[in-house]
Amino acid sequence: MARQCPHCGFSIADVDRVFGEDDVRLGILTDAAGVLRKKERVALLRMLRNFESTFPQLFFGIYFGTFRELPSLRQFGFWLLNRGAFEDVDVSRPNEAGILLSVDVGGKSAGITYGYSLQPFLDDEATFKAVSAAHPYFLQGQWMKASEVVIRKISKTLGRQARRARRDPEAFQASHEKTEGTGKMLERIRASHRRSQRKTQV
Repeated sequence: MARQCPHCGFSIADVDRVFGEDDVRLGILTDAAGVLRKKERVALLRMLRNFESTFPQLFFGIYFGTFRELPSLRQFGFWLLNRGAFEDVDVSRPNEAGILLSVDVGGKSAGITYGYSLQPFLDDEATFKAVSAAHPYFLQGQWMKASEVVIRKISKTLGRQARRARRDPEAFQASHEKTEGTGKMLERIRASHRRSQRKTQV
């Protein structure tokens, strides 16, 4: 569990006071707002599983909700990524290796939170660009299309960073040496991305 969000500066104690201290059981696709049709749920779940196939050490979750007086989606995402018990995620994929897209369907806005193990691979600029690319679809209420755009953008960023880490692992790791668990995660992402590329080429 991350004790403090590196992006918003809030601690888990801060967000627990807002959202509660109990763990939350949920799936990688949670439509609490009820905005998805059955075929859209099936299609989105397929996209999320494809993401896991490409990056076997990671998982991607999406939460659709309607929030009232929400301090910020980033705070909610940080809390949910810490308190969430994702029942359909294998134990080999810890929450610190998770990416969460939180969508406020009432406000037609979205935010991305990711675990600390992904800090060498993602940053605020990358997540902002992903959400910005999907923004027109969020405004139109095209939830599946918007999510697809975000997943695709984040996947491209992770793939690019994995290739960079593979080309010059020492330099890449040195630039992120202060990140907890970086070395092990770097090696896992490099190795799994190589395997994924070989599968694609076959």
